[in-house]
Amino acid sequence: MAMRETKGAEERGQFVVAANEAGNTLAAVLRAHMPSLSWNRARELCATGRVLVGGHEERDAHIRVTAGMEIDCDANRRKRREGVLDPGDVLHLDADLIVINKRADTLTVPFDGERDTLVDQVRAYLMREQKHRTGTRVSAEVGVVQRLDKDTTGSIVFTRTLQAKRALDEQIRAHSAERRYLALVHGTCPSGTHRTFLVQDRGDGYRGSWGTRKHHVGDPPFDAKESVTHVRLVEALGTASLIECRLETGRQHQIRIHVSEAGHPLLGERVYDRRADPAHPRPLLHAAFLAFVHPRTRQVIRFEAPLPHDFQTKLEALRRAFQPA
Repeated sequence: MAMRETKGAEERGQFVVAANEAGNTLAAVLRAHMPSLSWNRARELCATGRVLVGGHEERDAHIRVTAGMEIDCDANRRKRREGVLDPGDVLHLDADLIVINKRADTLTVPFDGERDTLVDQVRAYLMREQKHRTGTRVSAEVGVVQRLDKDTTGSIVFTRTLQAKRALDEQIRAHSAERRYLALVHGTCPSGTHRTFLVQDRGDGYRGSWGTRKHHVGDPPFDAKESVTHVRLVEALGTASLIECRLETGRQHQIRIHVSEAGHPLLGERVYDRRADPAHPRPLLHAAFLAFVHPRTRQVIRFEAPLPHDFQTKLEALRRAFQPA
């Protein structure tokens, strides 16, 4: 990695990733060029919005960098202002639940002390709504029944009562809630079902399926989690594919792991694929469809979240570039 510019302070610097640095984590890159940083400090700088990758905040210190990425670290950069939930992102609201069209670059729940998560924004939104209706400001209960990765967009439901949370938790456990995702992946990805046992550490510090490494011998360990993803090829686009993924289980990074292990990682994947293209600042994965039985009315309700701008733009560019024989 070549240093393009170094500012005076030890915790300020601008770098361009060189070829021999590709594949390292963002935290490792920061420490390599800021020797005074501890691992915890490097992670903290990322988590608090002090590190830009390609001009965009990157709060995940564990992403794999690629050659050509521009990294700008400044410990004195102002923290991002706490986000405000856009009313246009609310797909549904009633006394029992709220359904949101989640944007990218937002954690669902707090992690490592980070605030301004989606659940924080939802709680603040509900408190403002309550004050607007009644003139009083009271704490809002928000129950988490599912999670989306930080950079995954799309439909996600939160509950507002304990009874609703119990009902939706049961539907998630019974696999009766329908969750379908759209994704752009490398290559022509065939339709099929991926059924594996995911382990927390496949042998290199990352999650993965049991049986994908030489040392994976015998039955999966006791803490491995069965994970099932149904993939349908929606549109072949030459160098890429638009696919739909239907979840039976909802393990962390499940879709990202399954398609990567099948040889078709997401465009923008930076953890499970070291060939990541810096032109895509996030994995292009979108929770397009959500359906479940309403905990009070017992009627099936369905929600579709439109594709975000960056996903739609890339899809249209691939369609223009692909000329089928």
